[in-house]
Amino acid sequence: MKTKIKLFALCSVLALGSCSLDEKPYGFYSESNFFKSAADADAAVDYAYATLTFLEYSRGVFYLGELPTENITPKPDESQDATDLNNWNIPSFKTNTVLQYYFTYAFIGINRANAVIQNVPTGDYDQALKNQYLGEAYFLRAWNYFNLVRVYGLVPKHNSTVQTLEQTSAPLFSNLDEMYDLILTDCKKAESLMPVYTIPKLGRADRVAAQALAAKAYLYIASAKEHNVPLYKDMKRDITVMYDSATYFAGKVINDQTTYALDSSLVNIYDVEKPKGSEHIFTMSMDRTGTVEGEYSKISKMFIPYIGGATVYLDNKNGTYSATHDGWSVYQTTTAFYASFDAADKRKTELIVDKVYDKTGVLIAAYPGKILYPFTRKYIDPSFVGDKTSTRPLLIRYSDVALIYAEASGPTSKAYGLINAIRNRAGLGNLMPGLSIVDFRKAVYKERTWELAYEGDHLYDLRRWNRVITDVPEAASITEEQAAFYPIPQAEIDLNASLR
Repeated sequence: MKTKIKLFALCSVLALGSCSLDEKPYGFYSESNFFKSAADADAAVDYAYATLTFLEYSRGVFYLGELPTENITPKPDESQDATDLNNWNIPSFKTNTVLQYYFTYAFIGINRANAVIQNVPTGDYDQALKNQYLGEAYFLRAWNYFNLVRVYGLVPKHNSTVQTLEQTSAPLFSNLDEMYDLILTDCKKAESLMPVYTIPKLGRADRVAAQALAAKAYLYIASAKEHNVPLYKDMKRDITVMYDSATYFAGKVINDQTTYALDSSLVNIYDVEKPKGSEHIFTMSMDRTGTVEGEYSKISKMFIPYIGGATVYLDNKNGTYSATHDGWSVYQTTTAFYASFDAADKRKTELIVDKVYDKTGVLIAAYPGKILYPFTRKYIDPSFVGDKTSTRPLLIRYSDVALIYAEASGPTSKAYGLINAIRNRAGLGNLMPGLSIVDFRKAVYKERTWELAYEGDHLYDLRRWNRVITDVPEAASITEEQAAFYPIPQAEIDLNASLR
């Protein structure tokens, strides 16, 4: 299967019409019959977004962003690749299929974005639409490269469409400064071209998403350089300027628009029937009505334990109960992480489940016991159809940006106000006033761990704070370089002579 994946990925990247495979090719439409109209361009942009929902890429959000951390552990009989990631089995990483697929599909997404950037300007339709499509393509290229740099560090540079076999052998970016130059330039282009939606568009980005991504990238640089992360510590950028830039772009999200804001209800954020809620700056588009996985989601199956193979019900804390299927027990909450929450924290009491009921409210299983681990209800669809759900990864949400602002700016009154709003929503008191900038940033880091739990971001917080080795027991004996970046997959090195 791995060989077949590489072959059709290569065919799609090159857009070769002569490829004949027994699987749907994941490539581009020919430029000779596409990009002629606004409808064509819109479809091409959708096609670029669709890369994110490929099974191997969408699950990679959690396999890579959560599973290798101290918060989650896999079930004992989960795949060897997942187990190796959890255990930081470094020798296995070169051939780990999770890492291989994530790399492959990120570059398919980049190539699709490059095709939009290259072809939309020549279209014969309204300039405002051209700007929107170009902005979205620049955002997607930046998004995919930001994922790649957080996962692998330096990767090959592709800033135009790959159309020949020779063009697949691109060299690596020369350093992280060059790579972040592209990411941040694309974010700023996207910001200048896209509108702010008055109602979020599910699965599509707008100007606020571009500002949020810029804030995330600037914060990553600043904190990683401050904490002497390999490669980042050699960057030429000034730490203070990077923190200030993260504050600036996060501040634009917070101050310059009215579409997005903190949701007053934690449960509402994860209600699959409210996918355009105020927190949802950039959300993966999945719906239970789809016909293939990727159009619909099975993410819930990964987080929910196997209880008995039947429908179970979760207590909504208001006298009602929500149905869910049980699951596959893949992503299991660790005991230490569950215990780290304050007992009064609603992010524990309302969003982590330790009891399930029948439809009349009679208790049928609890943790510890028949429920093997407390599980998140961030991915619950009461209207599931078999294994098909509308549970969606929240790729950027407002609370993330608010915490970016707080961490980047330090203990200002605005930063305290944002973190306290998040804490108060969770039923907790205000953060201790008068903290030093070092202690304040540590407190924000911890708040991110609880607020963004199970959302695919924690490994990257560990990495930029240089805390993988100290915080993840399975990683205690690896080097800082191994903690900071996964290796480029061997299959990619074999295909690209510039990487050997």
